[in-house]
Amino acid sequence: MLDTTTKSVLVKVGADALLADVEAGRHTFVLDEPEEVGGKDRGPTPYDMLLAALGACTAITLRLYADQKKWPLEAIEVRLRHQRVHRADCDKCEQEGQMLEEVEKELRLVGPLTQEQRQRLEVISQKCPVQKTLMSGLRIRTQLVPESN
Repeated sequence: MLDTTTKSVLVKVGADALLADVEAGRHTFVLDEPEEVGGKDRGPTPYDMLLAALGACTAITLRLYADQKKWPLEAIEVRLRHQRVHRADCDKCEQEGQMLEEVEKELRLVGPLTQEQRQRLEVISQKCPVQKTLMSGLRIRTQLVPESN
């Protein structure tokens, strides 16, 4: 079983549709798939959340860095996209090399920054912890636990 002293996320999917109920600490939300692939489109997709985590981490990292340097960064926008087709995701799940391979990340930095500051922030944007985790060759261990009655 997972060590419960560390942060964990619990995801539950029942027999009805593709709706996932998520508990992350004291926060709850839902994830779903679009109607065209069998979901009901009641929430963002798992890939939306992956991109949102990367975008939020990038923007927060930039905010912390600019604040520390006292640079005039007024706002940050991070737009992310990937080109996966939902149905193909699971059709090829067990084939090597069929995972998400590229994410496009666009930065919009608002404020009277110099060109050197903008270039430095672009470099810093690639050092956010979530990006480092995704780029590190993340290992995922899966355990099957006994069914509880």
